[in-house]
Amino acid sequence: MKLPIVAYGDPVLKKKAIDFEPGETDIKKLVEDMFETMYGARGVGLAGPQVGVSKRIFVIDATPFDDDEPELADFKKVFINAQILEETGEEWAFNEGCLSIPDIREDVYRQSHVRIKYLDENWVEHEETYKGLAARVIQHEYDHIEGKLFTDKLSPLRKRLIEKKLNDISRGMVKVDYRMKFPAVKKGR
Repeated sequence: MKLPIVAYGDPVLKKKAIDFEPGETDIKKLVEDMFETMYGARGVGLAGPQVGVSKRIFVIDATPFDDDEPELADFKKVFINAQILEETGEEWAFNEGCLSIPDIREDVYRQSHVRIKYLDENWVEHEETYKGLAARVIQHEYDHIEGKLFTDKLSPLRKRLIEKKLNDISRGMVKVDYRMKFPAVKKGR
């Protein structure tokens, strides 16, 4: 089932998400719904807070980047209760976007390597290191479960320049071809 994606301005996007406990929810169904939602919106990652679930979960499928990095072919993963253990390497810029902030893309600097510990959808623990675009997608989605957005990494001047667009998104004044929930739109209108 495709879930509505929460738009910029909703408090759930700025709240640090909490861990899942085994058995508290149907993880497999949530993961399936999150992938369906992400694919329907043509994204490469989606975090729990983006669908109104303030829990530490995100899904990624970096396969669209396999032209740039062939090792990303079939790079599809689920991260539950993730903890970044280390970010290393040279910072590099990449033009990022976000399904919760449609029509805005900005250069964001992130480190090139990330070491992360997480559980998969079968509650199996992993500790792995990623680099390049895989690391970047993981860092972007991890920020969501920490209550951070890519716009938080922009300079104050850059943020002021896009402030009107951000406010318009919050009010639903943006065209998207996927379901969204806008925080500043009154129900029943």
